[in-house]
Amino acid sequence: MGRFDDRVVAITGAAAGIGREAALRFAAEGAAVVLVDLPGDGLGETVAMVEAAGGRALGVTGDVTREDQVHAYVQAAVDTFGGLDALINNAGIEGRVGPLTELAVDAFDAVLAVNVRGVWLGMKHAAPAIAARGGGAIVNTASVAGLGGTPGIIAYGASKHAVVGMTKTAAMELAPMRIRVNAVCPSPVETRMMRSLEAGMNPDDPEAVHALMAATIPLGRYGESSDVVALMCFLCSAEAEFLTGAAIPIDGGMRAR
Repeated sequence: MGRFDDRVVAITGAAAGIGREAALRFAAEGAAVVLVDLPGDGLGETVAMVEAAGGRALGVTGDVTREDQVHAYVQAAVDTFGGLDALINNAGIEGRVGPLTELAVDAFDAVLAVNVRGVWLGMKHAAPAIAARGGGAIVNTASVAGLGGTPGIIAYGASKHAVVGMTKTAAMELAPMRIRVNAVCPSPVETRMMRSLEAGMNPDDPEAVHALMAATIPLGRYGESSDVVALMCFLCSAEAEFLTGAAIPIDGGMRAR
């Protein structure tokens, strides 16, 4: 018996990285997974990987900034698998690296559209479906960037601070529906996003950025997607039934300094 047998979990940003790892892990533990991302090869590859491992998966192409498309992936979960028990609100973008005085308005707005509006819309539309099943969990992907200053990536930092704030508000509002809402706050993780940020910080030597950032983490390394997903699974499980409204660093001790 898996922890998530007979459960349905929607995961946004499922084409790669943490989202793909979450799809594989939740499916391996028994959940039917509804996987959401923009059009492209990655989403289909994730669905195929889940199915090859014996899991149940539905891929839904969608833009989390569009309310109609957010509603559509929630409805797809209900229509295909009978309901929704949890949402992993994981889709996000890093935006551009550079001084705040040089950041264009459209670049700032693009980050907030995905990382803030997308998270809010996911909670807005998933909550009624989760409540209809008697309650469940929402996990929002924030960041250690949502817990402190973020020189050079002000839009990303602002968006992740917003995710932490929305998580706390949603936890209070949705508690009567028996929906728990928490945020995970990873340190740098070995994903495409971090490769992009490293290159943006030092195009000539991104590996030097990697080494410098890893040195700020007491455990001496970046996180892996599996580290973050293990926490997500715990937060969606019965073991965490009295845990809501938290923004939990998973950072190798980075925030302990």
